[in-house]
Amino acid sequence: MNISTNFKSTAKMLIAALTLSAVMISCTKNDEYYQQPISGLSVIHASPTTELLDFYVDNTKANTADFAYTNKIDYLNLYSGNRRLSISKKGTTTSVISEMFNLDPQFGYSLFVIDRFEAAKFLLLKDDLTAPAAGKARVRFVNLSPDAAALNLNIAGKDTDLFTNKLFKEYSTFEPIDAADNVTFNVKGADGTVETKIENVKIESGKIYTIWVKGLKAATDDKKLGVAVFTHK
Repeated sequence: MNISTNFKSTAKMLIAALTLSAVMISCTKNDEYYQQPISGLSVIHASPTTELLDFYVDNTKANTADFAYTNKIDYLNLYSGNRRLSISKKGTTTSVISEMFNLDPQFGYSLFVIDRFEAAKFLLLKDDLTAPAAGKARVRFVNLSPDAAALNLNIAGKDTDLFTNKLFKEYSTFEPIDAADNVTFNVKGADGTVETKIENVKIESGKIYTIWVKGLKAATDDKKLGVAVFTHK
C-alpha cells in the first residue's frame, strides 16, 4: 500500500487544466511501465473529544504527528479503488471506526471523523476542485455540530445567506464568492441569531475552501460551538 503526500501540489498544477490526476509509475515483470490511478484524501478530526487518534489506510498508519480535534491531514496520494480507512486511539491498534470506501481515480476527497467520540463515524465528501473564475474563490459549508439545529452561513454585511438550512452532517456544493482580505463568516440559526462566527478570514482569488461548524452547542469549554476554515488549494 503506497501513501504519499504530494497530491495537493500535484492538484495545483493540474486543476488549471480542469483535471485532477496524479499517477504512480509501477513496473511489471516484463519491465513495462503503466500508470497506477491515484486518488487524493484529506482527513479532518471533527469529533469534539480530547482523544488523540491514529489514522490507517488498509494496514498502514498515515499520520506521523498527533491527530487531535480540529487537526487536518493534508491530501494523501492513495491508490484508487476499494480502500479500508480506519481510526484508532493513539498508540493502539483496535479500530474505533473501520470502513471500506471506493475512491474514484483522479478525484480528491475530504474524510471527516464526526460526532461525539462514543458514536464516532466517518463522513466522506468528494471535493470539486474546479478552478474559480478570476477574482473569485469557491467555498463549501458543512454542519458538523452533533447537537446544533439547522444552520445558515452568512457573510457579514450581506443581506442574503450564502447557504441555508444545513442539519448535522449536511453540506453544500462549492459556490463562488468574491476574494477579500478580511471576511467575517456568521453561522446563524433559523431565526437569524448568530450562533458563532469566524472573523478576519482572508479569502484569496483562485482558492477553494471548506467552512465547517464544529463542537457542541451545549459545551462551554474548548469543545463549544465554533466555525473553522480550511483550504483545499
